[in-house]
Amino acid sequence: MRARNHPLKWTRRHKVVECFAAFTFVASLGVVGLSGPSVSFASTTTSCTTSDLVVWLNTSGSGAAGSAYYNLDFTNLSAHSCTLQGYPAVWGLSLANTPLGSPAARNAEHSAALITLTSARTATGLGAANSHNSVTAILQITDVGNFPASTCAQVTAAGLRVFPPGQPQALIPFPFVACGKSGPHYLHVEAIQKYVATQ
Repeated sequence: MRARNHPLKWTRRHKVVECFAAFTFVASLGVVGLSGPSVSFASTTTSCTTSDLVVWLNTSGSGAAGSAYYNLDFTNLSAHSCTLQGYPAVWGLSLANTPLGSPAARNAEHSAALITLTSARTATGLGAANSHNSVTAILQITDVGNFPASTCAQVTAAGLRVFPPGQPQALIPFPFVACGKSGPHYLHVEAIQKYVATQ
């Protein structure tokens, strides 16, 4: 009986050793995974989609040196937090919904930082733009009278076509004078920054 019981005891011990080894291996993977510099608890936050956002132009702009500067704002009105990083793509748009001239050139005034926008349902002031649920990109609109008429072909734009970073377009009605021909960059846009309310 003692000889018959020995294999059974050995088998149980062997299974315990196997389980412990497997647990140790899985735990070591977890440690390795957590030790990497790219791992972050915020990594589960998804990028903001166009459907999460209200994209709008704060028309309280300022002018200097033949240009007007506006806050191009992105407000998260969804039920969840999301992130934005980088440059929006911006075009002038005709009344027929066609792009006018060249897209906005990038102004590298600010680095492209990753910013988390909280849900508007939890932010102070439901639905209102604030530093928690909104971000801004400075948009420069150049006076196209600075460009030769032959290379610009002045035309009145009906608005702006704006693509949040990596997302489909949003449309903003805003009449202004644009170039109908590609070439001159009458629009310049900065990287998205934290929102600052305009006084």
